[in-house]
Amino acid sequence: MSRRRGRNPWRRPIGLATWTWAYVLWMFLPVAIAVLFSFNGGRSRSVWQGFSLRWWTGEPNASLLHDETLHSALRNSLVLALLTMLVATPIGITLAIGLARWRSRTASGANWLMLVPLVTPEIVMGASLLLVFTNLYTGIPLGRPAQLLGHVTFSISYVVVVARGRLLSIGRDYEEAARDLGASQLQAIRLVLLPLLAPAIFAGFVIVFAMSIDDFVISAFLSSGAGSETVPVRIYSAVRTSSTPALNALASFLVASTLVALALGATVMSWFRRRRGTKESALADLTSVGI
Repeated sequence: MSRRRGRNPWRRPIGLATWTWAYVLWMFLPVAIAVLFSFNGGRSRSVWQGFSLRWWTGEPNASLLHDETLHSALRNSLVLALLTMLVATPIGITLAIGLARWRSRTASGANWLMLVPLVTPEIVMGASLLLVFTNLYTGIPLGRPAQLLGHVTFSISYVVVVARGRLLSIGRDYEEAARDLGASQLQAIRLVLLPLLAPAIFAGFVIVFAMSIDDFVISAFLSSGAGSETVPVRIYSAVRTSSTPALNALASFLVASTLVALALGATVMSWFRRRRGTKESALADLTSVGI
């Protein structure tokens, strides 16, 4: 009993920290192994045969630099993810604002409806979208147009959920204060609400980009052939036949591109917050001297 009383209740939970680091290592270890074997000197993807840039630049026909099929898959994935991000995020933010400000019984049902894509198995959604585009909306061809619509369909809900959480934490006080000071509804949203939603907007961009570039099921169902293969589909096809460490190089390049995009986004957000803080402090200084 005296031992328990003598323990520090604020000490670091060693067991929890151990499990956390074990999970982090387990999560990133496969990625680290894939990156490592992209520099393997031989064709094996399981036996280390020395460090080499063979599968990045050295192999004339099969390296990441020279294999046109890998270039096409990478280009398709990046373009599809960027388009999905630019389309789904504004729609999701707009829906979140509308649902947050819409007060009726129907609004509650619409909120639940937004959760349907989150809980629907992706293979069900992929098969359903394939049937829609091949039987109902035949004017939309399979390939990038159908893939884009499919990615936007399942991505919007994630943006709505993130933005709704931010809107609940913000409340309506800032908008109402802007309206009391003479701002219109659109001015209150554009000048007050959207800057406050900036973290959620950035998070929505990142989530949509990451989910789209990593998606396999919908991309595979709505693909029209080799011309619309994305990186996950290309890797799956190559692994089933004959694969080389060039696929590891492709995956490593994709991981590096995502990390660079995250770093740039975080830098922009940091600059935006510093700039906003500078403006607010300058305004406070002017107010304090009576200007």
